[in-house]
Amino acid sequence: MEDWILLAFAMLATGCVAGVLAGLFGIGGGIVIVPVLEAALGFLGVDAAIRMHVAVGTSLATIIPTSISSARAHHRRGAVDVGVVKRWALFVLIGALLGAWIAAQVHSRVLAGVFATLALLVAFKMVFFPTSRELTDSVPRAPWVILIPTAIGCFSSMMGIGGGTFSVMTLTLFNEPIHRAVGTAALFGLVISLPGTVGFILSGLDDPRLPPGSLGYVNLPGLAAIAPATVLLAPLGARIAHSFSARKLSVLFGLFLVFVSLRLFYSAIVSG
Repeated sequence: MEDWILLAFAMLATGCVAGVLAGLFGIGGGIVIVPVLEAALGFLGVDAAIRMHVAVGTSLATIIPTSISSARAHHRRGAVDVGVVKRWALFVLIGALLGAWIAAQVHSRVLAGVFATLALLVAFKMVFFPTSRELTDSVPRAPWVILIPTAIGCFSSMMGIGGGTFSVMTLTLFNEPIHRAVGTAALFGLVISLPGTVGFILSGLDDPRLPPGSLGYVNLPGLAAIAPATVLLAPLGARIAHSFSARKLSVLFGLFLVFVSLRLFYSAIVSG
């Protein structure tokens, strides 16, 4: 019983941090939720072969209400690019479904290494060139561009994140203002997390190694502890984001990505 009490407190604390990050950077909080959940499940003796699947699936489920809360807060400030959402949403969704399927086939350390490399490259751009070297003057409309939101949905779903990490860096490369990129990314989090959660539920329904209280690879006690805290704290993160200048927010996001990439490199090496 003590183990589950400790887990509940850890999940509440995780939800608070994840909620602030969701509003601040337009992410769904998965960057925080996934590693904490994986460690907690390991402490409780859950099979190592499925711990990451449960952590990612549960993270995606918590991102659903978080993304709604964060996106609403940004939309009230006019910081959601509705045009980009309309053009990209379907392809983000398709990518999220694909990512949920691939996640069951690929070792987690491979995914962590790929993500960490991409995050570090983008962090370099955000920190050292926050307002320069955009690839285009605006978000492209060419047919090939559909590959970008599809990839965002795919990688985000595989990693159990809301898409902000990839969406913000991509939109800023296309000359989207940082505040608008963050707000748009928050809405993409919903498009990614909903189908991703369904995919992880279905793929884990028959797994006998699941911890108590799980629906497929989504752990319901973890969801119940994290989700309320993230919803309550996401608007606070959004308010903090709009108190920074565009340059400062770009640099802050870049430093955040450095931390994320180093953590993922470490995880990949240790799990290897």
